[in-house]
Amino acid sequence: MKTTVISVLGTQKDAHGGTGPARWDTWRPTIGLVQQEDLPIDELHLIFNKEHTALAERIKADIHSVSPDTDVVFDVIQLADPWDFEEVYEKFYDYARRPCFHSEHTKYYVHMSTGSHVEQICLFLLAESRHLPAKLIQTTPKEGHVRHSKDPKGTHNVIDLDLSRYDKLAKRFENERQDDLSFLKQGIDTNNAAFNKLIETIERVAVRSADPILLTGPTGAGKSQLAKQIYLLKKQSNKINGKFVAVNCATLGGDLAKSALFGHRKGSFSGAGADHDGFLKEADGGIVFLDEIGELPLEAQAMLLKAIEEKTFRPLGASRDEHSDFQLICGTNRDLGDAAKFRPDLLSRINLWSFRLPGLADRREDIEPNLDYELSRFGEKTHKHFSFSKEARARFLAFALDPANRWDGNFRDLNAMVVRMCTLSEGGRITEDLVEEEIARCRDAAAIHSRATAPQAVDLAALLGPDYAERFDDFDLVQLAHVVEVCRGSESMAAAARKLFSVSIKAKQSSNNTDRLSKYLAKFKLHFKSL
Repeated sequence: MKTTVISVLGTQKDAHGGTGPARWDTWRPTIGLVQQEDLPIDELHLIFNKEHTALAERIKADIHSVSPDTDVVFDVIQLADPWDFEEVYEKFYDYARRPCFHSEHTKYYVHMSTGSHVEQICLFLLAESRHLPAKLIQTTPKEGHVRHSKDPKGTHNVIDLDLSRYDKLAKRFENERQDDLSFLKQGIDTNNAAFNKLIETIERVAVRSADPILLTGPTGAGKSQLAKQIYLLKKQSNKINGKFVAVNCATLGGDLAKSALFGHRKGSFSGAGADHDGFLKEADGGIVFLDEIGELPLEAQAMLLKAIEEKTFRPLGASRDEHSDFQLICGTNRDLGDAAKFRPDLLSRINLWSFRLPGLADRREDIEPNLDYELSRFGEKTHKHFSFSKEARARFLAFALDPANRWDGNFRDLNAMVVRMCTLSEGGRITEDLVEEEIARCRDAAAIHSRATAPQAVDLAALLGPDYAERFDDFDLVQLAHVVEVCRGSESMAAAARKLFSVSIKAKQSSNNTDRLSKYLAKFKLHFKSL
């Protein structure tokens, strides 16, 4: 393979010894570089300002005298100030993007012994980020022989920045990543493979991206806790330096939403007695978590979209925009794609990273470690120790793992059960009798909830007339009752059609399912809006 080295001309070190014979008794970094016997160089790219062309020509001639097979290429990069980081990095970045530095048949090195410290730093960063696919090479004079040396070649060291090549470092990074995963899970050793894979993906996104994140899943699945853990992980990784601001959008409505999120100026509306910054400004440099994002009013949604895209917004009553560099995390237990009152353009912006958290019933193998976590957390809160007897623990886990237990409240239900049992325990010992009482309490509550949420029977007589049974077959009426029930539970006809024809949609057997539903209802002289 061809060997290419990129080096900045050393306007002082390479000029040692001047033009006379004494220069050959002095260590010069660039000349010493091409004299390394175990590193034959095919091509040397020399970077310099045009005013140093004469020195570059002199160095080139000396290189040809000691290494005639090395082709010296002049790369003039005009720098007004080699100590100005912004200027140097910008010009070196453009330089690194040249196609000639990205050949698969070339080994690249970046010489780190010449140029200003800023130039060296910028070359290091470009090599570390693989914009320059190169190893680093450092040349040094032999100790005690800087000038008038009988061996002015010096020595060299090569550093490969591909960290995957270093087993100890790779292991340390993997250990750090496992710590991050455990941190996101609040130290709970979860066993559900799908959930663990989900957390691994979230961890990568959390440390690498500042784009919006959408957390979906049933109520009580842990969206709020995960959002806070993402913030803390980014905080300890120095990715952010601002605050974590959590907002429940279900508590906001009308102008209150706009005022709470974007702020207001004194006198902008009745009751605005003083300026208020708003949650987005408060989260500048940090994270704002908007839980129940589907409840946000439409007008506030439009303002939020602008704030996400431009990092600017205008408080109520203000004459100019405010700026806030925040990251947005949203939470919802609804399908925002089916929500009639949620802007599609905002949805497409916030679901770049969308993660659905499973409910507790879908990860029952994680109930036991979460049970221990809840016991420990309540113990820390009350400064006491709590534990189950062997029989009590076995009875509780049998109930918890029973498929008949739906865990509708998810982790909130588990937390509530632990809090009640701990509170009623004597000396912190949870007995089998206490567990039985708690199970009975939960079953009673589940029965009440089931009766309250059970769908009401469809009154076909009210829809079709009192003689409907004489005009339609039972076969048709059973199907119609189900269709009406789905329509009444959907926010739009399109949403109802997606539920009713989900198999056809997946198989791509029909194109306009909304029209299909409309025609079906029309056979009974019914319309979606009237339902």
